[in-house]
Amino acid sequence: MPAKTILSRPVYGTLSPQTGKNHLLVADAEGASAILDLAKKAPEGFFASAHIIYVPGRTGQQFQPALRALNAAQFYEGPSIAAALPRLKQTLANAHMGLRLYLAGTEGLIGQAMQAALETGIDHSSIQTEHRGSWARRVQCVHCKGITENVTTQPVTCAHCGLLLLVRDHYSRRLAAFQGVCINAEDPSEIPQKEEIFR
Repeated sequence: MPAKTILSRPVYGTLSPQTGKNHLLVADAEGASAILDLAKKAPEGFFASAHIIYVPGRTGQQFQPALRALNAAQFYEGPSIAAALPRLKQTLANAHMGLRLYLAGTEGLIGQAMQAALETGIDHSSIQTEHRGSWARRVQCVHCKGITENVTTQPVTCAHCGLLLLVRDHYSRRLAAFQGVCINAEDPSEIPQKEEIFR
């Protein structure tokens, strides 16, 4: 669970249908269940003006039939968050006033989708988010600036420069990542045992 004392940590809520002309729902893995829960509260016709962007990840085909049954105006299934981001950015670039944005799933998906929305001028406080699924982190090495995805251990080895990183609770909205700093800079022979804590 996220530490409540770290001010930069994202705070997540629960998705709820909002009044708007268009609805853009972006989710990965178990985030689909947040969309399905929202659908139970949505007024009639809500999905007629909705666009769902979904990345199944480790959940495979578990949620697609139920998501497709919502009969959204547009439905896109991507093989990865990276593959879905260009579609999201294009959709946001062509959006008009009245668009409502809903993000659900892992912190990696929420952070990167939020980053894309901020780049188009959408204020982060107007975006609904709900965390579902893994707490795996997206970590930026402060030394080489490389991003390591799906980090579940503390410490973690940087996928780019190989340094052993302490994963801090400090989160950068601009980078959509947590910060990782070398844990054994003074004595590289000191190698703490890795422990899986971000599940």
